[in-house]
Amino acid sequence: MKDVGGKMDREFFLTLFDYGYWARDRLLQGAAKVTDEEFTKPLSKGYGSLRATLVHTIGAEWLWLARWQGEPLKNPPREEELSTLALIRERWQNEEANLRAFLAKMTDGDLSRDIEYRNQRGETFARPLWHSMTQVIHHGTQHRAEVAAMLTDFGHSPGNLDFLVYVDD
Repeated sequence: MKDVGGKMDREFFLTLFDYGYWARDRLLQGAAKVTDEEFTKPLSKGYGSLRATLVHTIGAEWLWLARWQGEPLKNPPREEELSTLALIRERWQNEEANLRAFLAKMTDGDLSRDIEYRNQRGETFARPLWHSMTQVIHHGTQHRAEVAAMLTDFGHSPGNLDFLVYVDD
C-alpha cells in the first residue's frame, strides 16, 4: 500500500460531505423532471439506469458507514425497494442523517483510527478511517458525474456542480 499519509482534520471531511449532499440535491431536482421511462431506461453510463446509479450510490454510503461503526451489513438499499424517486430521496435522507450523526461525534484523532472490514470477496483489510472516507467522497463524485450526464442527455442538466459554485452558493 502506498504511503498516502498527511494531516487530515474533521472540518475538511465535514465540508466535503456537505458539498456532496448539496450536489446530490441538485441532481435529485433534475431527476424529478425525468419521465418514469427515462428513470429506469437502461444506459451505458453508471449502473445501467438513472435509478440504479442513485441506489448504488446510496448503497456505498450505507456500506461504508456500517463498516466505520463496526455494524453488520444488513438491509442494504436495493433497487426493488427504492423503485421511485420519492423512496430514493427518503432513504437517502435517512442515510444522510445517520452519516451526519457519525460525523458529529468524530474527532480529528478518529480519522487515523484503523477500520477493519471484509470486502465482498471475503478479503480482510485495515485502513485509516480517512482513507475510506475519501473513497466514499470520490465514489460519490464519480456517480454524480454519471447522473449529471444522464440528466443532461434527458434535457434536464443539473447545472454546474463545481465545488466553488457550492462555496459561493
